[in-house]
Order: sequence, then C-alpha cells, then structure tokens
Amino acid sequence: MESKTNPQITKLIKTLKEKSYQEKAAIWKKLAQKLEKSTRSRAEVNLSQINRHTQPDELVLVPGKVLGSGVLDHKVKIAALNFSKSAEEKIGNAGGECLDINQLLVKNPTGTGVRIIE
Repeated sequence: MESKTNPQITKLIKTLKEKSYQEKAAIWKKLAQKLEKSTRSRAEVNLSQINRHTQPDELVLVPGKVLGSGVLDHKVKIAALNFSKSAEEKIGNAGGECLDINQLLVKNPTGTGVRIIE
C-alpha cells in the first residue's frame, strides 16, 4: 500500500479491514482495496448514474465522491467518502439520506444489501 497523506482515509481503511475480518464480510475488504488506490483513480459518480442503477429505498455505496449532475427521482440511502453540495441537496429533496462510510459500518456491520456503484 502506498502511503496515504490523509490520516482519516488511512484510519478508515484500517477500520474496514478489521470489520471485514470480524464480520467475515468481503465487501469491506473490497472497499478498503478500492480506497487504497490513488486519489485519481477513485470513483466520481453522478446522481443520474445512481438514479439509473437503483431502486427506491436501496442502500448504495460509492467508494469516492457523489456529484450532483442529473436528477434523482426516488429515495435512496447513499454512503460515500464525500458529496458535492448539489448532490446533498438533491438527495435530501428526493427523501434520501447521505451517509459517511463510518456511519454505514455502524448501521450495517455485515454489509448485507449494499450495492457498490463506481
């Protein structure tokens, strides 16, 4: 693993690996591996893409940033590293919820029912 300069990302990667081992949930190890990659290769996903590939009340994980381009016409919970301001507004207006990846770990430690979109 290359050395990360952001201590929060380093701590998150370590937490994800520990949770993967404790819960026997491969999804967290896979996410940790994606976050270990360079910042440039991290996912940036538009709301239009999330809207196309999800159903109402689904739980989505983005290993990167959610951008506000497009329309979200149904309620979804989205966990990501960060969100643009417009994405947060549009998700809230659609009745959805923006989550931090750490919050998702607490709410759903086994990672069941989580769809990764990148």
